[in-house]
Amino acid sequence: QVQLVESGGGLVQAGGSLRLACAASGASVSVYAMAWFRQAPGKEREFVATITARNGWTFYADSVKERFTISKDVAKNTVDLQMNNLKPEDTAVYYCAASTLNYRRVAAEYPFWGQGTQVTISS
Repeated sequence: QVQLVESGGGLVQAGGSLRLACAASGASVSVYAMAWFRQAPGKEREFVATITARNGWTFYADSVKERFTISKDVAKNTVDLQMNNLKPEDTAVYYCAASTLNYRRVAAEYPFWGQGTQVTISS
């Protein structure tokens, strides 16, 4: 059973930074493609970033390119999301997800999810 636990959310001012962490158990981040999604109130869950299982290649939503960085630590079995230059529109619950398929940007293609962590950006 794959379990994902996110941490690191909080309240920051616009222009600030946060680092989210996702601890995985029951599966290795070197075998599963990992991703971050987010969901704002009243909106659908949207893709943020993904990192491939074997090569660690990264892909981002246009809205976060140059500001967010996804990375993983295979030894610790964790995946992080470094978020810089945060904007009020980044406010959402952020979810970690895992899939056996690489390059996926659709939430339905990720069978494993964490419980989410709230990120709030004040203007």
